[in-house]
Parts: sequence; structure tokens; C-alpha cells
Amino acid sequence: MTSWADQWDTAADPSPRRGSGGDGKKQGGNRVEKTKAAAAGLKKVKAGTAQGFQWIKDKYHHKKNAGAARTVVSRAAAAPR
Repeated sequence: MTSWADQWDTAADPSPRRGSGGDGKKQGGNRVEKTKAAAAGLKKVKAGTAQGFQWIKDKYHHKKNAGAARTVVSRAAAAPR
């Protein structure tokens, strides 16, 4: 039994390889370059994320410590001498 594609498709099946053929070293190198570029991009994202979290932590600690300093100052100002 033949399939629908066998009956109606008269074009030749395309080659499973992409490009013009050859030994494939050029394509393999291209994949390596893409991987390196992706790794460099991820490294930048990681650095930016770490910097963002550090900024949040600094803001939290600054606010936490500033609140404690205000409390100490207000107590000292209210204390009789």
C-alpha cells in the first residue's frame, strides 16, 4: 500500500544534511561559537542578577540600620542629662 505522500509528491526528498555537504567541521565550529556566545551571555546575566540582589540587600540593611540609629538618637535626645 502506498501513502498519500508517495502518490502525490513528485519532488525528490531533500537531503537530511543542511548546507552544501563537506566534512561538517565548519558547522561544528559554528555550534561551538554559538555555545560560547550563549555562555558569555549567561555569564553577563548571572553577574547582573548578583549585582541586583546585592543592591537589594544593601538597601534592606541600610534601612534596617538607619531605623536602629534613629531609635538610638531619639532615646539619647529624650534622656535627661
